[in-house]
Amino acid sequence: MSMLERDGVNRYRMRRRGAMRADAVIYLNDALKRSFNEDEAIEQLCDAAALPGVQDPVVGMPDIHTGFGLPIGGVMAVDADSGVVSAGAVGMDINCGVRLLRTNIAADSLDKPTLRELINAIVKRVPTGVGKSSRQAALVKKNFYRYLVEGAPFLIAEGFGRSADLEFIEEGGVLDGADPGAVSERAVKRGAQLSTIGGGNHFIELGRVDQVFEPAAEEYLGLAEGQLTVMIHTGSRGFGHQICNDYTELMLQAGARMKLELPSKGLAAVPIKSSEGRRYLAAMACAVNFAFCNRQWITHDVRQAFAGVLGGADGDYDLGLVYDVAHNIAKFERVGGKELLIHRKGATRTLPAGHPKNPPRYRDLGHPVIIPGSMGTASYVIAAQPPVEETYYSVNHGAGRVLSRRAARKEIAVEELRRALGEVLVADRDYRAYLDEAPQAYKDIEAVIDTFTQIGFTRRLARLLPVASIKGQR
Repeated sequence: MSMLERDGVNRYRMRRRGAMRADAVIYLNDALKRSFNEDEAIEQLCDAAALPGVQDPVVGMPDIHTGFGLPIGGVMAVDADSGVVSAGAVGMDINCGVRLLRTNIAADSLDKPTLRELINAIVKRVPTGVGKSSRQAALVKKNFYRYLVEGAPFLIAEGFGRSADLEFIEEGGVLDGADPGAVSERAVKRGAQLSTIGGGNHFIELGRVDQVFEPAAEEYLGLAEGQLTVMIHTGSRGFGHQICNDYTELMLQAGARMKLELPSKGLAAVPIKSSEGRRYLAAMACAVNFAFCNRQWITHDVRQAFAGVLGGADGDYDLGLVYDVAHNIAKFERVGGKELLIHRKGATRTLPAGHPKNPPRYRDLGHPVIIPGSMGTASYVIAAQPPVEETYYSVNHGAGRVLSRRAARKEIAVEELRRALGEVLVADRDYRAYLDEAPQAYKDIEAVIDTFTQIGFTRRLARLLPVASIKGQR
């Protein structure tokens, strides 16, 4: 950390040294910098900066912390012709992402018994926890390969959603180039997990719009103060995890055969245009589309739960999709006049107003980005400003951990967690199940959000507070 140099407001630089082909830049405001203790994450950024074709700089987000290969909260762009692709720089949970639904319900109009009934109805439809399989196993098996190739549009055509949803999903809910032939049998066997949220930091959260910062939040997003919202955070589950493992091993072997100098196993990589690189991108696209389907199916189940508990049709409560963004993904994008393959791991693409890749509804606003905090703290909806091009149009994906899961379970007492959650309802009344996700295990979301707003990369649209939380046990 002593090698980090201040390089402007909220910006620190590690200048290239040794095998590095690019600098590493990390964004931290003063509050985050004072408590920053992520030497290993810095080293991982430096390792990424040594890969062939890497662009200057490699970027660390305000929520950065150590991961496998590239740190979580890391962004690495490589030349689309001469660069490499790395499974570890995308991550285990391919297209882990978050989507936000609005309602026309005042959060305060629902008493605690009704909220409890709602979260119980959601849990009944959406299995939670590590290794849990879909309640629709027969349907998943029948259409599995179509989900991988056709993504959310196919699922919606089958009746699991609204056609309007597609306008509000990154990539329209389907990433081109998916090829199930690039996916191992073992990964396919782990694919029976659609409409599940898994464990760890995955969740479904009922929230309340605490503050609207500008009229655009209501005009474009339909968010008003006091309104109930639903946030869904999950990804490709065991399916994507297996694809990452499979291709990390394949890239290690292929890289050795090609005599590539790779800095670590976690950053095993191959040339983008190699047969191995093309196969990884085809398999990754399958996992991306699986994850879009997962969040779409959960959305359908949440809508059904609202109708089941409150009566009538789900459309009576709005439950329209505000937006869905991916966190762990590699995509070809044009930045600064160059065609790049941008790896985002625990980072979110954010496009300012006028960018041609925005969906039509958000062309004049810039698509919204949903930044979840912890289960007891605020979350934010933000929009980009033009200077965010500096980070390859990327921002953080959450608050970022300060305690590992093991440390959180060891250091945080149940009573401390109970006090931190206050009036927030949890699906499982045994608070011990949530110790590794306690608010105390995460950075201050306000400081994380401030880091980019203070330098004009983003602006706040709305602040959400949790009302009830559903999380899966590890």
